[in-house]
Amino acid sequence: MTIDASSDHGIPDPTRALRDVGLLSAESSSHRLPHGEPPAAASAPQVMRLPRPDVLDDDPAVLLEGYRRRAMTRDASSAVLAALVALVCRFGLQATSLYILLSMLVPLIWLGVVALQRGYEYRFLGTGPEEYRRLVDAGFVLFTVMAVASFSFRGELSRVYVMIVVPTVVVLSLIQRHHLRDWIYKLRVRGRGLQKVLVVGRADAAVAVIEKLDHEPQHGLVAVGACVPMVGVQVSHVHGVPVVGDPSKILAAVDELKAHVVAVVSHPDLSGQTLRRLSWALEERGVELIVSPGIIEVAGPRLSIRPVAGLSLLHLERPMISGGRMAMKTTFDRLMGSVFLLLLGPLMFALALGIRFTSRGPVLFRQTRIGLDGKEFTMLKFRSMVMDAEKHREELRERDEGNGVLFKMRSDPRVTRIGAVLRRFSLDELPQLINVVRGNMSLVGPRPPLPEEVAGYNDDATRRLRVRPGLTGLWQISGRSDLSWEESLRLDLRYVDNWSLAMDLSILWRTGKAVLRGQGAY
Repeated sequence: MTIDASSDHGIPDPTRALRDVGLLSAESSSHRLPHGEPPAAASAPQVMRLPRPDVLDDDPAVLLEGYRRRAMTRDASSAVLAALVALVCRFGLQATSLYILLSMLVPLIWLGVVALQRGYEYRFLGTGPEEYRRLVDAGFVLFTVMAVASFSFRGELSRVYVMIVVPTVVVLSLIQRHHLRDWIYKLRVRGRGLQKVLVVGRADAAVAVIEKLDHEPQHGLVAVGACVPMVGVQVSHVHGVPVVGDPSKILAAVDELKAHVVAVVSHPDLSGQTLRRLSWALEERGVELIVSPGIIEVAGPRLSIRPVAGLSLLHLERPMISGGRMAMKTTFDRLMGSVFLLLLGPLMFALALGIRFTSRGPVLFRQTRIGLDGKEFTMLKFRSMVMDAEKHREELRERDEGNGVLFKMRSDPRVTRIGAVLRRFSLDELPQLINVVRGNMSLVGPRPPLPEEVAGYNDDATRRLRVRPGLTGLWQISGRSDLSWEESLRLDLRYVDNWSLAMDLSILWRTGKAVLRGQGAY
């Protein structure tokens, strides 16, 4: 069907719409598909071998195999070190032959347990939190194996030995995997070992997937082609990726592009038996098939497959915003907040003296923010600006470099000399630990908003108020003040919908590196 751009019914021209969002190139925008049978030149879009320029043509399986070998070697070395530490700490130099033999077997047992937990499968290696989760699960299994073995053979296995060796091997393995991730991420960013992805589906849905893959090449997937339905216009590229045909040309495109993965997104004709036949054809070629459910910003733990009456139904768990796990989060926040206050007390005292003797005014800056369920609280920060900073903000309005909602300047003249150092390393936010202990804030959560921000919230943004705001969060480790309002909101909503204690620990770990880099801190 061809839609006339001059129609009196207000129907938009699809050519213009596609061009406006960057789906249609200028050279192809003048071509329309006529009614009935298209001419021979346009009837069968030819598959174009146009790989992305940043992709090196090497086998990703080779890189993953190297990663797996390194992971197994490092897991074994972690187990050797953990067993040695447990042996020395528990027995010193007087260990019996039984414990020496057990310590020699720990590396083999650990490798076997991790393998049984599928911790060495390609799909879990080098990407996502599942790889770490498999190691933690393997730790619980190792503990169970040791306890059952001790009971079965009526031995009295030292509890001290077990309580040292199990946590130590898990922690050391996690650290080693983290270093391996850095290694493979750097290679993938340089175009090494990337899996070529053919994206199939509607052009707008394909754009979202391609954009995600382009922004995060460290996960090892890169789009090299797209198969999109032709809806009255001839599209040559989708978000910079060449369109190599319509969805009827999937297998030809896979063969020509040598794709490793086919990603199906939002295409009503590719479902049921059709999708099943496609999986069979791809299986013969050794090509993986992934299907996007069309649900964005939802983490894996909330998604599960429920087989019902021969159907595979996607089950979406509700976010954990109340109940026992939230109570655990609150307890963890207050406990760790108190520990951090004790540890960082001398540093905070020194910073307070520096502020007091280098600029006129109070040490602490107090500001009203909005917390859980829209309740106001007073947030504390070290003062990093001159006393009357708010009075001068209107004078600097034209130099605003913020995200359209918050006022920000890279070189704000109101910032004191010591304030610039505080902001550079986020030291001005340390007094918020007091808010955490009081229960106004969490260690990890969305950014605490101002009342004027909340007054302009839509329904989506209001979801940020369903959990306590955090001293740090996804926004802190993803760019801070360099983020646009939309990006900041998206990250906060992702956290609200997907938070877990494991995610909190990961964000706290990554916050240290983000603070040292100082990106977006001004």
